[in-house]
Amino acid sequence: MSEAPHGAPIKTPGQLIAAVIAGFAVPIAIIVLLAYYVDNTTRTGAGTDELSAQQVAARIAPVAQVNVRDANAPRVYKTGEQVFQAVCSACHASGAAGAPKFGNSGDWAPRIAQGFDTLWKTALSGKGAMPPRGGTSPDDYSDYEIGLAVAYMANHAGANFQDPPKPAPGAANAASGAAAAAPASGASATDANAAQAQAAAAAIAAIPQASSAPAAGGGAQSADASQAGKALYQQVCQACHAAGVLGAPKFGNKADWAPRLKDPMDTVYNYALHGKGQMPPKGGSTASDADVKAAVDYMVSAAK
Repeated sequence: MSEAPHGAPIKTPGQLIAAVIAGFAVPIAIIVLLAYYVDNTTRTGAGTDELSAQQVAARIAPVAQVNVRDANAPRVYKTGEQVFQAVCSACHASGAAGAPKFGNSGDWAPRIAQGFDTLWKTALSGKGAMPPRGGTSPDDYSDYEIGLAVAYMANHAGANFQDPPKPAPGAANAASGAAAAAPASGASATDANAAQAQAAAAAIAAIPQASSAPAAGGGAQSADASQAGKALYQQVCQACHAAGVLGAPKFGNKADWAPRLKDPMDTVYNYALHGKGQMPPKGGSTASDADVKAAVDYMVSAAK
């Protein structure tokens, strides 16, 4: 048997040189490409910032966080621009859902003509597709801050509204103090009422969550119910009833109290204990039922 002759693949000097060059060039090219790939890959091992304290804290941070603040600390109010950016711009920046576009005089002109108080009330109560307070709660933004945002938007569309009166610090006589100050500054009656409402709301929020009326004998109810009622009125109730704001019957005003006294006293007590309209249960305090009833008796006796 004869075998086929075997021939070498490299037959010329040129082929030999090409084979030698390829034997070196191809592996070098592969090494360079692998090094480039590894160098551009995100590294998560030692030598990176993936294990730094900031990165670790960010990865293990809880989804929800609690923001604890001192209830007795003075409140820092947001500016109108800050409230607009955080809440109102979602619709008013582009004019979505029929909202008057920010800075558009044509959109805002008929609304500005209604006056600031009407616009402020509309923003608080909602209208059309706009939810009350722009979908926020009083804990997020106060009535005063909503008013600042209204003035900010309207003034950028040609209005010349003044900012609403700043709420007075929470105190038992905040409402009456605001009522006296408003006319002296030349503000309108509507502005004075708004100031009273703001001050009363601040006073309600500032009521300490403890038994409001003084007690005798190591925590027992005061033996003098009349004095207990007067003390609770001065500490809690007069925030609204002294000036008759937020729809509260004014202290000593027979006309205000007459329609309410047509109901049985048990019904009047029930309103005070469980709340009605804008009045929170027990006026926002944690006084005993007996002391709340005593405060009602004290106010009723002053209106007879």
